[in-house]
Amino acid sequence: MNLEEQTATDQKSSLQESRKLVNRLSESRIFQDYEKAYSQSSGLPLAIRPIESFQMAMRGKKSENPFCALMAKTNKSCIACLEVEAKMEKSTTLEPKSLHCFAGMCDTMVPIRVGNKLIAFLQTGQVLLDRPSHGGFDKITRQLLDWGTSVDLKSLEEAYFQTKVLTPQQYDGFINMLTVFSQHLATIGNSVKIKENAGEPQTVKRARQYIEHNFDKRLRLEEAAKAVNTSVRYFCKVFKKSTSMTFVDYLTRLRVEKSKNLLLNPNKRISEIAYEVGFESLTQFNRSFKKLSGQTPTQYRKTV
Repeated sequence: MNLEEQTATDQKSSLQESRKLVNRLSESRIFQDYEKAYSQSSGLPLAIRPIESFQMAMRGKKSENPFCALMAKTNKSCIACLEVEAKMEKSTTLEPKSLHCFAGMCDTMVPIRVGNKLIAFLQTGQVLLDRPSHGGFDKITRQLLDWGTSVDLKSLEEAYFQTKVLTPQQYDGFINMLTVFSQHLATIGNSVKIKENAGEPQTVKRARQYIEHNFDKRLRLEEAAKAVNTSVRYFCKVFKKSTSMTFVDYLTRLRVEKSKNLLLNPNKRISEIAYEVGFESLTQFNRSFKKLSGQTPTQYRKTV
């Protein structure tokens, strides 16, 4: 297998791993409860959309916009919506991104990152930020005619004028709520990635236990290997194969996750937290935290 083929295989495996984690988050009680509460309070649908997904995330949702539900039945408009979502996905890495479709509906994606890896988006929207108008619907009709789309215009017009309308300020408030929730989902995802690895060797299980009990100390690779009675070379090989992370990456991720709980305490200084979880300098802590969380500890503290 050449380098190009190996890279493609690794990317496919990584995507499959991400999809499994996204499915777990989607099926979790915390997401289902939050989705219900969010939809009741906002009147908007909510879904977790995996990266590189080519399906309409809101199809069949209880709060799905009736206009969008009708549009999803036509190929041209369905493709147009998928193109909008694909455009958002490409431009959304750290911050929420909102775009408008051809009908003026606002759609937003909030990134969910596990470690430094983007795995999915919280998607919401299908909302108007201005009152629907007959002039607006006339533009939609002309576009549909240009596409040659066959749709019941009377039903579509009724659905258009039934669309949920929010002020930009109201909508921004809901997006801020989702930004905070995405960070909670990321924390859950990190915990799953760190703690659960079915069928892992006893050596790795013991190593993880050792790291869990000593993460706040000046921990070295040689010490971890010695603690589980293996050579450094063997330890590195089996640990990376089982966890998909190097010893240093795993330790850093664990320390960052531990620091998130401490950041909830406003009386603790960030420098104090950095040393408490095992980082040797505030600079190292800030750099690692931003790499794994997409924001600095100070920014994270302000959003939780």
